[in-house]
This record gives sequence, structure tokens and C-alpha cells, in this order.
Amino acid sequence: MVIGICQLDIFIHGNDSLKGKRQILRQVIERTKNKFNVSIAEVGDNDLWQRSKVGFSVVGNDTRFVNSCLDTIKRFIENLTIVEVLNADWEIIHY
Repeated sequence: MVIGICQLDIFIHGNDSLKGKRQILRQVIERTKNKFNVSIAEVGDNDLWQRSKVGFSVVGNDTRFVNSCLDTIKRFIENLTIVEVLNADWEIIHY
């Protein structure tokens, strides 16, 4: 079993409230869930208006497949143009 974990540092332009942040993150998370059927959630910077950390994971039986999925999901979120991805850290675990 191969587990891929990714954490994205996200910047939300023009946002001025936590309520606005939650609405934007809900869009990103729901669209990603619907397209890729992955586990995804906000995992950090909960009290900042324009910053967030979003984590998602993929499980498979091939390292190349899992790595490709992580990269594809990251690019999908970047291409939504709702948020700016500042940094992406991922790890592949062989279990």
C-alpha cells in the first residue's frame, strides 16, 4: 500500500473575513472532492483571513500513480484560480 499526503499553503486574495474564507475554501474542497474522490480538509491557519493550509491524501498500490494523483490535484486547485497556492509539501509513505 502506498499513501500520498499533500499539504498546500494557500493565499486568498481580496478576502477580509473568516466567513469569506470559509466560503472560498468550501468551494475548493467540494470541487476537489467531486472531481477526484479524495480526503481533503483545512488543516491549519484556521484563524487567518487570507491564509490557509489544506491537506489531502491518496491511497494506491503504485508509487508513480500516487505521485501523479498528488500532482494532478495540486494543479487542479491552482487552475481553479480561486486561491493562490504558495507552497506544496508532499510525502509518499510505503506501508
